[in-house]
Amino acid sequence: MTTALTPKPTFTFGLPLLDRYVLRLTAGPMLGCLAVTLIALLLERALRLLDLLAQSSDRFGFVVQLTGQLVPHYFGLALPVAFFVALFIVITRLSDGSEIDALLASGVSLPRLATPFICLGLALTFVTLIVFGYMQPYSRYAYRAVMHAAANAGWNGQLQAGAFVTEDRLIMTADRADPQGQRLEGLFIRRLTPTGREEVITATTADLQVSQDRLNVTLNLQNGRRILEGTDGTYDILDFDSFSTTAPLAGATELLRARGGDERELTLGELASLAGSGDSVLPRSTLLSELYGRLARAAFLPFLPLIAFPLGLATKRGRRTPGLVFAGILLLAFQHALQLGQSLAESGVVPAFFGIWTPFALFTGFGVWMFMGSRNRPGETPISRLIGTAGDRITRAMAARDARVQAS
Repeated sequence: MTTALTPKPTFTFGLPLLDRYVLRLTAGPMLGCLAVTLIALLLERALRLLDLLAQSSDRFGFVVQLTGQLVPHYFGLALPVAFFVALFIVITRLSDGSEIDALLASGVSLPRLATPFICLGLALTFVTLIVFGYMQPYSRYAYRAVMHAAANAGWNGQLQAGAFVTEDRLIMTADRADPQGQRLEGLFIRRLTPTGREEVITATTADLQVSQDRLNVTLNLQNGRRILEGTDGTYDILDFDSFSTTAPLAGATELLRARGGDERELTLGELASLAGSGDSVLPRSTLLSELYGRLARAAFLPFLPLIAFPLGLATKRGRRTPGLVFAGILLLAFQHALQLGQSLAESGVVPAFFGIWTPFALFTGFGVWMFMGSRNRPGETPISRLIGTAGDRITRAMAARDARVQAS
């Protein structure tokens, strides 16, 4: 007796086999590129923050908080790049393996091939709206609040060579310091006493010791001079072999202002509400340009496959690098065009609607034109031919230069 094998259930979410296949191919490169780009951007920013907060009382804790608040910002920047790079990789892989040729020969049209990529772009549009519209405004304000606290957190009882401590009523610097910043050489201190008198201290060497309650630091100075202003306006000068004094470790000052003082700290709903009511202290043109700019950046994602397909299909003719370079230039040009439109709208030169949606219409229209022009002959568009011609000329020029070098 034979037993029929029951196939294991698979969750396909109702997607056709072709769509599941190309989406699975896209997911890996997109997530990988997104992770690498995001980590690289965050690490670079963290190093800058460490240098900026070198004298903060809790610089490592602040850097972790600040870096975490930057994740939505850099995620929004990296997502379009990761999506396009993944599109280019998948399309070139399918093209190099002649899978696209086989699909086209079996009757599958180019628009049908692009459908799952466009649907993925639509899904990423909603993700981008959440990130740009709601996560990023709150994280931007939180970043500024943490930076405000870090900048006013006071001195941490350590001093790096050449750095300045500029606390209230105190200026301190040293020519040299050990790696821990607590053994100093060539120390200079200028401060005002509680009675308002000026005191200047120099020392050949000094040791810093932070108290257990972290409220004060003791400075043990050797071989120096102390100049103190007297009550009658004269100065008392003391040369010493050993001298001890204390300095306070200041705490954080007042909190940052309330959220909403900058249009980038407002959510999409708040931008639309304030622009419609006219009750905001921010100009209406500024609110509208910020609102339209976020919407345009999110709405641009579904049009990226229309640009990636013609350029990716042209790689069989050896034009992969020029096509990828052209796509990168196009993405940068779109971002800068939106920034220019926002600047013009904020200054009142053009209405916010035209300043933002005109570049959007030009770039998306260009993508549609490229895609429609490659339907009959995939990969063959005026742009791809221009890129191929330019790439061939550059290749010939480099080959001729190498030949001249070898001949000489």
